[in-house]
Amino acid sequence: MDVFRKPFHFATGLFVAASLVLPAAAATKYPQMGPLSRYLMPDRQAEIALARTAAPPAISRDATVLVFTPRGYVRAERGGNGFTCLVERSWTSPFGSTEFWNFKNRSPICYNPPASRTVLLYTLRRADLVVSGRTKAAMLASIRAAVIRKQLPVPEPGSMSYMLSKAGYLADGAGAWRPHLMIYAPVSAGADDGASWGANLPGSPVVFDTSHRILPEPETIFMIPVAHWSDGTAAP
Repeated sequence: MDVFRKPFHFATGLFVAASLVLPAAAATKYPQMGPLSRYLMPDRQAEIALARTAAPPAISRDATVLVFTPRGYVRAERGGNGFTCLVERSWTSPFGSTEFWNFKNRSPICYNPPASRTVLLYTLRRADLVVSGRTKAAMLASIRAAVIRKQLPVPEPGSMSYMLSKAGYLADGAGAWRPHLMIYAPVSAGADDGASWGANLPGSPVVFDTSHRILPEPETIFMIPVAHWSDGTAAP
């Protein structure tokens, strides 16, 4: 079995944040999963190239790259720096997202080594459930069960990812949104994780993704918008 086909994100929290401002009518725009073919990128090299735009070339050129196939994610190119780049789809968002099945979503992301060993497994698990034909409700139940059985690890210390691609499509009306880093931490029961980071306070660059409080996976996500895309150009 391929190392990247282990049992088990999001679109990202930014994808979620964008979806929350959509009209109520959007709730019926993607009521169920479309044909799997609509979520695939037929051009394998195009998907590899898009995945690498998630991080600066100095990182992504030596990263392992995964591509999404009818069998889930598979390794397309082996890297040597411990980073893993891929293009996530819409079902990595919270289960309550109105764009959970948005077939247009393409979210390039590049996980650092600690996140590749832990957080990435959440994405792989969700993809495996999707290609096996599970409904959203069945996916949620399966992941909750995996968490209870401790089959999904908490984020390893130092886990983070780059989402610096201006070629991504995180949500309808948001497009690529803006370049940002994502920091992952274990969920602290009863703690205000946002306050511990000074997140969401006036002048703070740290955004606490409160929508991910309802995720079944054992993670807390912080986002830090940055000024430049992965190609070095300035963000709007």
